[in-house]
Amino acid sequence: QVELVESGGGLVQAGGSLRLSCVASGTIFGINTMGWYRQAPGEERESVANITDYGSTVYADSVKGRFTISRDNARNTVYLQMNSLTPVDTAVYLCNLGHLDPEHGVRTFWGQGTQVTVSS
Repeated sequence: QVELVESGGGLVQAGGSLRLSCVASGTIFGINTMGWYRQAPGEERESVANITDYGSTVYADSVKGRFTISRDNARNTVYLQMNSLTPVDTAVYLCNLGHLDPEHGVRTFWGQGTQVTVSS
């Protein structure tokens, strides 16, 4: 079992920045991807960015050039640096980890989420 705990959300004015963190604990297998999703009220959950255990990254078009995902494998932590925030970025941001369990195959875990609110 894997537990994910996010932090760093809050209220920020448009144009501001926030840095989200997500710490993973439990049994984490080496082949894994960590990432951030977001869900605004009345909207579907969408992928924001993800990063593999060897550092390959993928971003949603809407955040390219503004958000940066990174990870510290020694601390089982993934970060999301968010710059130039706009009200459209307002959502609950959820951390995700997917890994290859040798016994159970691919498994996915979610954090509880952290609220990001951007005021105009």
